[in-house]
Amino acid sequence: MAKPPKAKNAVPAAASPAAPATDPLMRLEEMKARALAGGGPERVAKQHASGKLTARERVDLLLDEGTFDEQGMFVTHNCDAFGMGNQKVPGDGVVTGVGKIDGRPVAVFSQDFTVFGGSLGLAHAGKICRLMDLAMKVGIPVIGLNDSGGARIQEGVESLGGYADIFLRNTLASGVVPQISAIMGPCAGGAVYSPAITDFTFMVEGTSYMFVTGPNVIRTVTHEEVTSEALGGAAVHNETSGVAHFQARNEAECLQGIRRLLSYIPQNNLEESPAVACDDPADRREEGLNRVIPEDPKKPYDMKNVIGRVVDPGSFHEVAAKFAANIIVGFARFRGRAVGIVAQQPAVLAGCLDISSAVKGARFVRFCDAFNIPLVTFEDVPGFLPGVAQEHNGIIRNGAKLLYAYCEATVPKITVITRKAYGGAYDVMSSKHVRGDVNLAWPMAEIAVMGAEGAVNILFKREIESAADPAAERARLVAEYRERFANPYIAAGKGYVDKVIEPATTRGEICRALELLRNKRESLPAKKHGNIPL
Repeated sequence: MAKPPKAKNAVPAAASPAAPATDPLMRLEEMKARALAGGGPERVAKQHASGKLTARERVDLLLDEGTFDEQGMFVTHNCDAFGMGNQKVPGDGVVTGVGKIDGRPVAVFSQDFTVFGGSLGLAHAGKICRLMDLAMKVGIPVIGLNDSGGARIQEGVESLGGYADIFLRNTLASGVVPQISAIMGPCAGGAVYSPAITDFTFMVEGTSYMFVTGPNVIRTVTHEEVTSEALGGAAVHNETSGVAHFQARNEAECLQGIRRLLSYIPQNNLEESPAVACDDPADRREEGLNRVIPEDPKKPYDMKNVIGRVVDPGSFHEVAAKFAANIIVGFARFRGRAVGIVAQQPAVLAGCLDISSAVKGARFVRFCDAFNIPLVTFEDVPGFLPGVAQEHNGIIRNGAKLLYAYCEATVPKITVITRKAYGGAYDVMSSKHVRGDVNLAWPMAEIAVMGAEGAVNILFKREIESAADPAAERARLVAEYRERFANPYIAAGKGYVDKVIEPATTRGEICRALELLRNKRESLPAKKHGNIPL
């Protein structure tokens, strides 16, 4: 990692608090200097040596220059146990305040590992809670830069209570203001649950990790040997667990990633995402799409190639790219306005829905619905992934999460069936039956209960077995079934597909649909909340 930049507000180590200045203005400057110094030069140097920026350097890189308005700079803890009464640092190990990203206000807290290892005590938690309360009142996103050794042991149950106070606010803010977490160092024990509740989590390669119980506890309890990186590093949570959504090579890239993500997201649940200028024609034809689907229905293709050709150029921003890659989710723009993209990836597991992809898709759909972001679905799904492991681990329960999310969503929902839409997976993927608003299909779409070969094996089992040449008879029947049923026209004839379109016109069709649905109004029955199949 490159040498970290010097924070704009960095100052030398402050004078000892034992002899404060008598002049009020000098006293103020001394107090500021003590707060800005954090844990002091030695600990700052150690932070830099480990490849990490300080809490304030991170804030400076994240926000528009000169916009940070710090709050709670002089807060200190009230713990006297274990000699803590003589160890009080203004700010208590977390920097909190409000600033701007691309001119839009955001609330930020940044834990300072140079002060008590960034550990969370009651005063530390209080600063975060007050910031979150303010963000809810004024309707702005909350960004947490996490770098903490966990609960402050010296404060005992008060530190645990502080975590719970934050968890409650995370929950109350969910769906009201966007919440983004960046893991910039250790995040262990109870600390992990706040990022888990937030909407998106970033991690940094080599310097950040998350786990409920660390390597030492695991070694003692289960006798397993594992490193912090292998247990809960950035790669693990982006590829295996799905806990994190973005993986950055360094902290500067991580903070820039947060800025880009926010450009697609509204300030709160009562606003729309910011629009950007766009000179890409709404009716642009993309001739290559007419040839993107292979003639062989079993042959894969890259759905990202389809998405990239249809959306505003360069606007697709994938979320959770390395987890459950058989489904693609992310943000993009049509005519400068943000949408959420959900799509099968035929190049991975043939685009089948499985446990991980269903959960990944459901979480993203619910986020978009909560924050007024229209959903555009590109569907090529042969069904749910079969297998004992999938059934025993709850594909029914987990697959139902994606179904529930689409059924519940009231934002504009546009679906394009590019090839396969089989079985229950057809229903799940924003079909007309679950309140899809505009449902389109390409001419090569196959909409049926199952694929031609499976259907023929069931429908014509006896005829095939009794035929003089069973293989030839099966091939004939498969071709006949595909010709009669593996097409979009039966569904279109019943009104389940609104239009069968030429692939090259897909961008224009989606842009027209989005314009039509711009002022869509749809509500759910009055209730406290639903009971999603968790």
